[in-house]
Amino acid sequence: MKAIRIHATGGPDALHWEDVDLPPPERGQARVRHNAVGVNFIDTYQRTGLYPVALPAGLGMEAAGVVEAVGEAVDAVRVGDRVAYAGGGPAYAEAANVAAARLVPLPEWVSDQEAAAVMLKGLTVQYLLRQTYRVEAGETILFHAAAGGVGLIACQWAHHLGVHVIGTAGSDEKAELARANGCEYPVVYTREDFVQRVMEITEGAKLPVVYDSVGADTFDRSLDCLRPRGLMVSFGNASGTPEPLNLQVLSQKGSLFLTRPTLFHYTATRPDLLAAADELFAVMKAGAVKVAVNHTFPLKDAAQAHRALEARKTTGSIVLVP
Repeated sequence: MKAIRIHATGGPDALHWEDVDLPPPERGQARVRHNAVGVNFIDTYQRTGLYPVALPAGLGMEAAGVVEAVGEAVDAVRVGDRVAYAGGGPAYAEAANVAAARLVPLPEWVSDQEAAAVMLKGLTVQYLLRQTYRVEAGETILFHAAAGGVGLIACQWAHHLGVHVIGTAGSDEKAELARANGCEYPVVYTREDFVQRVMEITEGAKLPVVYDSVGADTFDRSLDCLRPRGLMVSFGNASGTPEPLNLQVLSQKGSLFLTRPTLFHYTATRPDLLAAADELFAVMKAGAVKVAVNHTFPLKDAAQAHRALEARKTTGSIVLVP
């Protein structure tokens, strides 16, 4: 089969379209023939070496397709099933052997491109809003990168739950996109002080929680948006890793809480994974969350997708098509 591989870390040019041998699925695995592959910032972290991987390596964590073969002791899925996964792969390939327990059966009404665009991002929003901090109607929250793939889903879902969202975005166009998706207070961070806007919107009361996938550029000032005993949820590093934190800062700013969660730990068991997916599919079926696949690229042109993502030229989700 064909797959995208890296032999050294670096820029998008490090991505190579190659012939790769895919062995039969091992015990507990299923082979998935991909129809659509999702692109996420974590893919760029692995490509650059920010998140180290053993080289040579494939990339990609989410995809949707059809089960083509199963190994021994697999009863979670059968050949011919439409499935998707987040946290398997490597997904930048025409097919992959994936732990069968990580495969989620797809409802008929969910397309392959929607599934590939929503699994990692949608399940991330599920654990952020429903588990890491369970938001309640009437609360106000700050969500950075509100016009990104995760951000647009989060704005819609939070709005559906009656939550007021303050969301940062890098341009007027992205701010309006966030607003159209349920962000009540979009803030253009290139010209507006988001801490000041939080103080104005909350009349000085600040916030119970901040969700930050941006990292270095926003982390320190996000702490200033939290009320006493508020929770800082750092779940990404799009602008780089934040500087090491002196824990005394959390005390000085109001006995704050800090967490660095991952999707894997919130969906470690199959029941947890399926329960999260069921809740995601439920809000999608209700029309509360619509998946915006705004950019598609041929799988072999994954480098172009990475360039667009890192240049902040994308909104919503990017999908690669084998």
